[in-house]
Amino acid sequence: MTPALAFRWLLAAAGCLALAACETATTYQPAASPTSVGYSEQRIEPGRYRVTFQGGEGSPQQVQDYALLRAAQITVRDGYDWFRIVGRYGDARPPRSGTTLSIGGVDFGGHSAVGVGTSFDLSGGPVVSNTLEILMGHGPKPDVSSAYDAHGVIAEIGPRAHP
Repeated sequence: MTPALAFRWLLAAAGCLALAACETATTYQPAASPTSVGYSEQRIEPGRYRVTFQGGEGSPQQVQDYALLRAAQITVRDGYDWFRIVGRYGDARPPRSGTTLSIGGVDFGGHSAVGVGTSFDLSGGPVVSNTLEILMGHGPKPDVSSAYDAHGVIAEIGPRAHP
């Protein structure tokens, strides 16, 4: 193998490893599509929503916190004081990225050739999601563990989502 060919092979391998190290970061933002990182909500009826946060590789706790934060923001936006979680759904999937590197060679008639092939799965995408179905209310927060003060949640989790 010539030095130039060896350098090309090394460069291709380094590129594959760099792409394989990529991950989808979890940032607090609206989801650009149904399969991207971020939050989305669906109004079910007045005072009731389904809130989903999908996150990249990282802490499932962060995804849960961001779903709670979005639920609190919707609660305040709609003029309510507290929300209660009446349904909770979670999902975790392995990351959807991968890289393959193939090397082949042939020797014929005193000549030889080497080929390098790569393929990349750059689909990435969310690997953890949390969906909350919430019911919102006015006045004092009910004394149950599934109820949250919306302003309190925003005060505690908001600074972590917007550093």
